[in-house]
Amino acid sequence: MSLLRQRRADDEINQTATHETLPQHQKDAEIANDEKKHPRVLGLFRVQSTGESGRTGFDPLHFFHICFRSTCTLSMIVNVLWPFVPAAIAMGFARKDLNIWVFALNYIAIIPTANLLGFAGGELARKLPRVFGVLLETSLTSAVEIILFMVLVKTGTGEELINVIQAAILGSILANLLLCLGLCFFFGGMRRDEQILHEAVSEVGSGLLLVAGFGLLIPSAFHATLTSAVTDGTITSEELQDTTNRVSRATAIILLCAYFMFLWYNLRTHNSIFDEVLENEENKDEDGETEHFRPKLTLFESILAIVVSLTLVSLSAYFLVEQIPSIVERGVPDNFMGLILVPLVEKAAEHLTAIDEAWDNQINFALFHCLGPSIQTALLNAPLVVLVGWGLGKEMNLNFEIFMVVLLVLSILVVGNFLRDGKSNYMEGGLCVLVYVIIAVTTWYYP
Repeated sequence: MSLLRQRRADDEINQTATHETLPQHQKDAEIANDEKKHPRVLGLFRVQSTGESGRTGFDPLHFFHICFRSTCTLSMIVNVLWPFVPAAIAMGFARKDLNIWVFALNYIAIIPTANLLGFAGGELARKLPRVFGVLLETSLTSAVEIILFMVLVKTGTGEELINVIQAAILGSILANLLLCLGLCFFFGGMRRDEQILHEAVSEVGSGLLLVAGFGLLIPSAFHATLTSAVTDGTITSEELQDTTNRVSRATAIILLCAYFMFLWYNLRTHNSIFDEVLENEENKDEDGETEHFRPKLTLFESILAIVVSLTLVSLSAYFLVEQIPSIVERGVPDNFMGLILVPLVEKAAEHLTAIDEAWDNQINFALFHCLGPSIQTALLNAPLVVLVGWGLGKEMNLNFEIFMVVLLVLSILVVGNFLRDGKSNYMEGGLCVLVYVIIAVTTWYYP
């Protein structure tokens, strides 16, 4: 009996000695694997303490260093634009008469601030359960869009700004579906023959987008159909406008119900499916080891970065929107402003993140970051704009021009057809981008 105990004691000593003689990186890998299987729990947060994410409090040097390096090379390059931020805000306060300069500087300034917001949202998402974290990250990146929409609704007084808001709603969806998803398919397909899409993400996303597209189409079709009744004298144009506003507000409330159903589906009833999909994507990350040991923000630093970036984005968005009428007067079509220019800048940081994920073979993560914001724009942001406009007494509705609605529905059908086979390649991505370029050229010449 004593001999058996002695052997066990010798084995434990040998295991300890072997572990102590392992190289430092192997020890870190063992610790990382153990923490990945058994993450530390702190209240409601799932804290991964690998690398430097186990830090607490606020360290200014680490904070600025981590934020500047961001998550990928593309995001780090975007951070070079940070000198434009103070210049843009100062110009917005001091020289509002320099319309082009104020617009151009704040247009550029939104890109690095939105990039910081997306990065901080991703850092905070790491400390939460996977599905909830991804949805929170998507909501934070869409905060730039919500801020722009709300500023447009609050300051908009003429029909031109209403057109810009309506075009920006549809342009945001088109930018995610055609441009961002197309670039993800293209760059992801450059390194491999094809990438496999999970049906839980692609089918649910494309189905919701199709429903949202038809929901946005109905008020426009209603108004266009009854326009002939105004000509015949059956109803007056004021009555038609009032009825269209009521239909738009009812549709907005129904779309909000669809959005909350989408959240319940993701977070409660089918969260295990999405959690499994996202976990598999983390395992497929070709840059996973580097990302795992990358220095990370603490909980307080993540929240601080979100607050700072939201404040700066709000200021730049306000100054940008103020100058839109002046820019439109100089010959830039209002539809081009809303459909192309505004969505490009508000979605730039989010697009970089999705492209980097596709490049690292995390195509379902990228798909989630393309379809998720599109669904949120159609089911949450657009209805919110209508309801807030209603509360402010503005003539804000979902009566889009038929030209733009046709573009939206056709784009949803094209993307849905590419997602149907569950695979993606660079040719499909290139075709999506080319369709977006055609839309941009046509919108420039659309009166």
